[in-house]
Amino acid sequence: MGLKPDHWIKKMALEQGMINPFVESQVRNGVISYGVSSYGYDIRIADEFKIFTNVFSAIVDPKDFDPRSMVDFKGDVCIIPPNSFVLGRTIEYFRIPRGVLTVCLGKSTYARCGLIVNVTPFEPEWEGYVTMEISNTTPLPAKIYANEGIAQVLFFEADEECTLSYADKKGKYQGQQTIVLPKL
Repeated sequence: MGLKPDHWIKKMALEQGMINPFVESQVRNGVISYGVSSYGYDIRIADEFKIFTNVFSAIVDPKDFDPRSMVDFKGDVCIIPPNSFVLGRTIEYFRIPRGVLTVCLGKSTYARCGLIVNVTPFEPEWEGYVTMEISNTTPLPAKIYANEGIAQVLFFEADEECTLSYADKKGKYQGQQTIVLPKL
């Protein structure tokens, strides 16, 4: 399995619709960068967020997540409360080929501010908008900017295709169109 360079990412995005919309070069003037990088793609966060709240004193349970624990917000800037998190989704829609796996890492600009981006790998043949979690590890409110870079996706192509893809197993997050809360 090998890490794939920018020209492979461009080819897969343009010919096979792997990333849509696709930005062929890195945009960085006055914004947190996004678009193709040397060995990955810097994804953007949309302007839709779910902000974690403890108004109802709910217990966080991945098997029975209470949607009242989240407040919907739409805007160009999202303020993450201290020691809390938000869920967001990418602007980009992904269609991962069967022989490819991705790893997603938060951008260093946010990491240097105590903001951690957590995204699970995009499995072979998964598709959809990516739901991501951004944690504010600081004791202060923190800003994130919609329509700008939030994380980098690295693409790894396998030497041979997997036996069972995400689509084959009918994964529960396949084809997500919005921010999707945890489900069992």
